[in-house]
Amino acid sequence: MRKQKGFSLIELLIVVAIILIIAAIAIPNLLRARIAANESSAASGVRTINTAEVQYYTNYGAVGYAKAMADLGDAAGTCSTAVPVATNACLIDNNLATNGGGAGKSGYAYTYGAAAGAGATINTTYHVQANPISLNTTGVKGFCSIEDAVVRFANPGPIATCSSAVAPLQ
Repeated sequence: MRKQKGFSLIELLIVVAIILIIAAIAIPNLLRARIAANESSAASGVRTINTAEVQYYTNYGAVGYAKAMADLGDAAGTCSTAVPVATNACLIDNNLATNGGGAGKSGYAYTYGAAAGAGATINTTYHVQANPISLNTTGVKGFCSIEDAVVRFANPGPIATCSSAVAPLQ
């Protein structure tokens, strides 16, 4: 009688079952970690836009706050060779300024708006929002800020409007 070499079918099935059990434990943790990273990136992006808005308002007082989020970035691609102007201020990364070219950034879609107050000729208010592209997949919380530069959040989900009534991020 010859000796058999290799593994039996039962042994292979046990190994596969152990691997599946480990994967069932690890994958949800990995997804939660990805959501947490996306949320951190979104909150940081809103903070970055707030800081850029303060600089923009200081540098371009005749305009007030930026008319569009793209004005804060390097849409023309000339920041390394030209002097920044109100429509190409070179204050934030262009990927953030263009909302990832319309596809969002790190699982979040950014929206921005600025407006002149009553009787004002410059933009005296702005709002920025970062909402998950796919709720419970790319993120759970929505983030926003207005001209008071306080980052606020809604949990769960997207923020419809941003005001001082929304909970601040701590």
